Amino acid sequence: MPALGPQAPLRLGGSTGLLRSVLSRPQRLGALTRPLTAPLMARRHKSGPYGYTQAKTLVFSKFGEPSDVLHLHTHSISPQLPEGAVLLRTLAAPVNPSDVNTIQGIYGVKPQFSPLLGTPEPSVIPGNEGVFEVVAVSAGVSTLRRGDWAIPATTGFGTLRTHAVAEHADRTLIPVTSHEGLTPAQVATVSINPCSAYRMLRDYTDLIAASVASFSKDPSTPGGAWFLQNGANSGVGRAAIQLGRLWGLRSINVIRARATEAETEALKASLTSLGATVVLTEAEFLDRAFSSTLKSLTRDGRDPVLLGLNCVGGKSASAIVRALSPKGTMVTYGGMSRQPFMFPTGPQIFKRLRFEGFWLSEWARENPGEKRKTIEEIVALMQDGKFEAAPVEEVKWDWETKETVLKEAVQGTLEGFRSGKGLFVFGET
Repeated sequence: MPALGPQAPLRLGGSTGLLRSVLSRPQRLGALTRPLTAPLMARRHKSGPYGYTQAKTLVFSKFGEPSDVLHLHTHSISPQLPEGAVLLRTLAAPVNPSDVNTIQGIYGVKPQFSPLLGTPEPSVIPGNEGVFEVVAVSAGVSTLRRGDWAIPATTGFGTLRTHAVAEHADRTLIPVTSHEGLTPAQVATVSINPCSAYRMLRDYTDLIAASVASFSKDPSTPGGAWFLQNGANSGVGRAAIQLGRLWGLRSINVIRARATEAETEALKASLTSLGATVVLTEAEFLDRAFSSTLKSLTRDGRDPVLLGLNCVGGKSASAIVRALSPKGTMVTYGGMSRQPFMFPTGPQIFKRLRFEGFWLSEWARENPGEKRKTIEEIVALMQDGKFEAAPVEEVKWDWETKETVLKEAVQGTLEGFRSGKGLFVFGET
């Protein structure tokens, strides 16, 4: 019998596997001796450990647009969990751009299709982020109890489903030791964007030390060290603004202009309220007049811009390079414009700039303990009211929710301006 993993929560697969399992092990039915009937087979258990749990998951068996390749698959989870495993019920799960890119087959790493879900063809469960409730715990699990909340320790877990079995739960899940005062929607969005912002602000340039050094040299310095970012209204951007404010940093934030000037100004005001020092549109950032603005902000370079965060690419990335001070670092973590930019020779030599790439999945694999600590710190900031989760557009996922509704929610992730990230909130499942 194959071992279960986060991508493969079935023992024998589908209703056929359930029937075969029941018929071969009648002692598990207890006092039930009547023939299996259609109503009995339709019976669904929302949580373990007693009885099979019926679950639904979005799956895809080939790469393409979510609206074309995603399907809703129903399957059954055995009550007999492997040692060290837990049964989870999904509370909330966001849809990130990387999830859509994975379905499209254009993400940096392609998932392996698995036959263990009982689907007609080998398939993959999309989704990298979410929060779950523990509904059953097997022997050998020391960090989780029934009723606890948990989030996946790494990406690739497959979160767009109602239930999951997590093997080696002590290693593959991060317990949310205290979620008092928090909603599933808040906790579900902690592990990717806020973590990315935290690590990029802390791991490449010591901006806090630069702030201290600046004040020691010149007590009249009006604020902490500067960082610059495009895509400032993204989940990472909003998290970086807030963390920067908490750490005494100043930020220059670049956004896409909205359809009207009033909408653009409202967005600028929203980011300013989070702690942004300066908010500019792409047009304002790319304008020649920005060089004079930058000189004024940095007091002719006495307050250097030492870190740039790039998730756009193209002309916007090139403008970050021009804005960085000598010995500055640009960290690229995305390319939303799908436009490349040339690494300029002059700034690399004469400004001694450094160019880095950040990929949270790889960082988390290399630093599992640090990721846990980072998440715990961000959750604590949320509970203290010092960190605000990014806006979301909630999509309710109940047992009766139609496949078309779920597919459209995933498809819409990369389409136009949105008031918030798409987030599945699970109800009666």
